[in-house]
Amino acid sequence: MYVENVPVPGGELRLARFGGGPRLIIAVHGITASLMAWAAVGEALPEGWTLAAMDLRGRGHSRDVPGPYGLQRHADDVEHVARHLGADETTVLTGHSMGAYVAVLHSVERAYAKTVLVDGGLPLPLPPGVSVDQALEATLGPALTRLSQIFPNEDSYVAFFKQHPALQDWSPAIERYVRYDALPAEGGIRSRAAEPAVRADGRWLLSESDAIGAALHAVRHPLSLIRAPRGLLDQEVGLLPDALTAAWVADLPGLTDEVVPDCNHYTIAFDPRCVRILVEHLTDIRQ
Repeated sequence: MYVENVPVPGGELRLARFGGGPRLIIAVHGITASLMAWAAVGEALPEGWTLAAMDLRGRGHSRDVPGPYGLQRHADDVEHVARHLGADETTVLTGHSMGAYVAVLHSVERAYAKTVLVDGGLPLPLPPGVSVDQALEATLGPALTRLSQIFPNEDSYVAFFKQHPALQDWSPAIERYVRYDALPAEGGIRSRAAEPAVRADGRWLLSESDAIGAALHAVRHPLSLIRAPRGLLDQEVGLLPDALTAAWVADLPGLTDEVVPDCNHYTIAFDPRCVRILVEHLTDIRQ
């Protein structure tokens, strides 16, 4: 893994490259995650490929890059990273969870070989009578609680994650991801994800469905969706249910959809079998 910093308005984003081939994949992580969410995928790439993943502002080693936040701001930051990397029409763009929505917004502005959306990217309509803040708490409540906590030490932070229902198939890749997120703080360890950034981005995501839908219609290069059948807490219904996805596939004839069996919202990017399927999609430019 090669690490560097990329200038963006307000500071510098941490960028990591996995692999050393001429074919490039730019990868965007989720709402409370970091570039290490892509490490297992980057390390599984075939020869000839490089995956570049950044810590979004307010996360990881880009934690101190200030707002304003919002998914369009992150999409603009991805453009700075793309220029730094020399991205062109042979480059593949991908995003996981919130990163998939950022990838959709950015794809309107730049042509790629294709954009691969990993368990995200389709508008999430609010249930009737539910406010944005209520939906945010229902979706990210446990994660938001973690962001405000101080843990005694790094091992206790890892132990907290080991209790997560979606991370019961613990692996070295997950442990590296968690330890990367551990930030020394007064009294112990806290998450590197800044709570104001997460809340601002969550509100944007839940309140700007029309903007996301318009962006999906405006993308002119191939789009593919790779979904997990189980959700953020390993529940049986995934983040993007079948009915919601089917409606968007019917509306966007160029959008392909595949469910990766036996994984959840997180393990789709950590479990070796799921990672192999994801890598196949990322590196098959015929799709």
